[in-house]
Amino acid sequence: MPNAPAPQATQLQGVPESAMTPGTASQDAGNGGQSVSPSSPAPAAPAGDATPAQAPANPAADNTLESDQPQQNAPEIGQPGKDEEQLYKTTIRVNVNFVIVPVQVRDKSNQLVGGLTWRDFEVFEDNRRQRLSFFSTDAVPISAALVIDQTLTSDTMAKVNQALKAIAGGFTPYDEIAVFTYANGVTPQTGFTAATSDRLTTVLDQTKVKGRDMGAPIGSGPLASGPTINGRSVDPNLSPFHGETVPIIPKEIHTLNDAIFEAGKLLSHTEPERRRVIYVISDGKEQGSHVSQKEVERFLLTNNIGVYGTVVGDSAVYGLGYLDKIHLPLLPRNNILPSYAVRTGGTLDSETSRDGIERSFQRVVGAARTEYTLGYNSPSPATNPAYRKIEVRVNRPNLTIIAKEGYYPTPVRQR
Repeated sequence: MPNAPAPQATQLQGVPESAMTPGTASQDAGNGGQSVSPSSPAPAAPAGDATPAQAPANPAADNTLESDQPQQNAPEIGQPGKDEEQLYKTTIRVNVNFVIVPVQVRDKSNQLVGGLTWRDFEVFEDNRRQRLSFFSTDAVPISAALVIDQTLTSDTMAKVNQALKAIAGGFTPYDEIAVFTYANGVTPQTGFTAATSDRLTTVLDQTKVKGRDMGAPIGSGPLASGPTINGRSVDPNLSPFHGETVPIIPKEIHTLNDAIFEAGKLLSHTEPERRRVIYVISDGKEQGSHVSQKEVERFLLTNNIGVYGTVVGDSAVYGLGYLDKIHLPLLPRNNILPSYAVRTGGTLDSETSRDGIERSFQRVVGAARTEYTLGYNSPSPATNPAYRKIEVRVNRPNLTIIAKEGYYPTPVRQR
C-alpha cells in the first residue's frame, strides 16, 4: 500500500499565528477578544463614518434619567416598510431585561391620536424614569386567541352568532387566530390558523349555540311540580318540602378565568415580535373557575398578553356597570373584564345590537394593531420576581394614555 501523505501545517486565513500560540489568552482578553501580536500594528477600525460610542461606566445609571431632563439620544426606531409585506416585519430584539410597552393615546372624543414621536413619551418603572431604547409606530401582526362565552342568554347569543361572520374583517392575512369557547368548562375549538382562511369561518360556524333561557322558576300552580311518576316529581330541580314543591334554582357556571388562562397559555408560545391579544366576547360574568383572577393576571403580565373584548348582554347596558361593585354570595361576579383590560393595557367595547358587535370587532382589533410600541431595558435583574409598576406619560395636554399598569419579569426569553 502506498504511504499516506504527511500532514501539512495549514494557516487559517484571517487568523494571525499568535492567536494559536499558547499562553496569550490574558492578552487576548485585554484586547476585547482580538489577538494582537506585540510587533504587529493595531487592527484597523471598521469601515464607516461613525465612530462607535463607548459604553458608560455604570450601565444601570444609563437606564435611569432625571425626571426633569428630556432624553437626548434617540432610541432605536422601527423603520416603516416599503411595501405591505415589509410593514408587518418589524424586528424587535428581545432579552430578559427588555420590556415592551404597547401604548394607546386617545383624545377627548375617545379617538386614537397619531403622529406622536418618541420625544412625546416618558416611561417610569417603579417611579424611576427609563431611557427608551426602542420606539415604533408600525402596525404589527397579531396573534389573537378568540374567547367566546356560551353562557349568554338566548337573545344575546343569537346576536353574537350573527355577528361572528364579520370578525375576520378586523384582521389581516398576516394575523393568526385561535378559538376557545367556554360555559361549564373550556373547549379549544382550533389552534392558530390564518385570520382570513376558510377554516376559521368553518370553526366559527361550529361554535354557534342556542344559549340559555331566562325562564323564571314556577313555585305554584298546576305546573309547579313539573312531570311526575306515581305522584313523585322527576325534575331534579324540584324537591318536596313540607308537602309542597320548592324550586331549586341551578347554580350558574361561567368559567371565564379558566378560558382566559387557557388562551394565555397558548399565546405564550408565539413569537415575541407579534402582538399577543386575547379577544373576549362575553358579558364578563365569572363563577366556578379553577384558577383565580389574580393568578391569571400574573400569568398575562409575565408573558406580555393584553386582554381586549366586546362586552355584550346586560353588562353592556349603560348604568349597570355600577352594580359590578356589589357581589352577592352564590351569584356570579358581574363583568370582570374591565379589570383584565385595565391591568393588561387592553380596551373594551360595550355593544347591545348585532350591528354594534360587528363594528366593535374592527375598532378593537384596529386599536390593538396601531398602538405605539415603546421599549426599554429594565435596570432590575430578571431574576427578581417582584412586580414592577409602569407609568407612561405624554407631554401633551388633554390626552388619555392606555397601557399596562406593570409586569412580572421572566428569567427566560419568551418564544
